[in-house]
Amino acid sequence: MSVNLQKGQKVDLTKGNAGLKTLVVGLGWDEAPKKFSLFGKRDEDIDCDASALLINTNSGKLSGPVDVVYYGQLMHRSGAVRHCGDNLTGAGDGDDEQIIVELTKVPADFSKIVFVVTIYQAVERRQNFGMIRNAFIRIVDADNGTELCKYNLSENYDGKTAMIFGEVYRYNNEWKFGAIGEPTNDNGIAQIAARFQ
Repeated sequence: MSVNLQKGQKVDLTKGNAGLKTLVVGLGWDEAPKKFSLFGKRDEDIDCDASALLINTNSGKLSGPVDVVYYGQLMHRSGAVRHCGDNLTGAGDGDDEQIIVELTKVPADFSKIVFVVTIYQAVERRQNFGMIRNAFIRIVDADNGTELCKYNLSENYDGKTAMIFGEVYRYNNEWKFGAIGEPTNDNGIAQIAARFQ
């Protein structure tokens, strides 16, 4: 049974689910209704991009671009984390982007995987998370399709251009998920990744 989380809550993913091997991290969002400009043109579609940052166990930081999985680098060098591809509009129901995490392949060098969403060219296009509705992150057992937990972001994020959604982390040989929901003003994956270096 899925657990609905609030900001700051954590849940143990492997407790009572010892055979858990692979996660589907689903991220979704809907664009708020578009407005027409004075010239009768609709605003551009908002292109949100999900990414995963693998954090080093010893330093507690991101080692560099090689440990970022995103639309420009779909697979981590370990093979443990794989991005399923870029959704350019967020249209439709369900997950807009998915990232697969094979827990048994995550090297001991990494203790945490942070999931972030940025808006492509947010500053240039004058777009922000105040234009997004129904944003969520959910964790699914890939082997049986069972949703383990879900976190719906519900605050007002006007003016914010990126979001730290949540993290999957290893603690005492168990895998856990923490709901973060921290907005930032970063413009693109490089800027938000720099926060973790």
